[in-house]
Amino acid sequence: MSEERQFDNFDEHAVGYRDTHDKVVEMSGVNSDYFSEYKIIEVLKFEEANSSLNILDFGCGDGNSSIFIRKHFPKANVFGTDVSEGSVKIANEKNISNAIFKAYDGSKLPFEDSQFDVVFTSMVFHHIEHRLHDGILSEIKRVLKKGGRFYNFEHNPNNPLTRKVVKECEFDEDAVLLKPAYNKRITNKSGLKTENLNYTLFFPRHKLFKIFLGLEKMLSWCPLGAQYYIRAIKKA
Repeated sequence: MSEERQFDNFDEHAVGYRDTHDKVVEMSGVNSDYFSEYKIIEVLKFEEANSSLNILDFGCGDGNSSIFIRKHFPKANVFGTDVSEGSVKIANEKNISNAIFKAYDGSKLPFEDSQFDVVFTSMVFHHIEHRLHDGILSEIKRVLKKGGRFYNFEHNPNNPLTRKVVKECEFDEDAVLLKPAYNKRITNKSGLKTENLNYTLFFPRHKLFKIFLGLEKMLSWCPLGAQYYIRAIKKA
């Protein structure tokens, strides 16, 4: 891994990212849209769907998550940002209604203090050098309103299948997965208060496993899910 790494370079993957991701997750029985949408459905467990929220999709990539934010939060103002200018360009070309995407310089988020009710991020922090996490979380806290919520979805390194998939994925070549305890610790260190640490995706999505999927809502405590997320609140 290069000592100069700060953010993994997604400009080189921007155009073909969705096709590549679909191939990576093919063994699960669903496509990349499924994984984008399920996370927004998780957020819906805590948020009011019809509220006029300001939502930031941090590390928005090609805007796929924002499509489902718009679907499930029809009255929200959606913003996205990413260090990959190529990905931001593709996101803007999707013309998602009432959504604005801006390039991020990796240092200061291009938004005002206390602008957002919700900051959502999906599979982003493992693409960022760990020494930068504190500064990024400080920026996320800055743009959140008091009482604002931060949702950070990540791969679970405790799951052997997850480690295998990440190892074989070309755009995860330099990724360093975040242990849940580390993720919780740096979040709390930033001044955001972790309220939930939930594990997800315990079974493949093939029809054979359909009867087991209902059990997952009772397993959010179990640290063997393929992914997990932290929900944290800005208290002050």
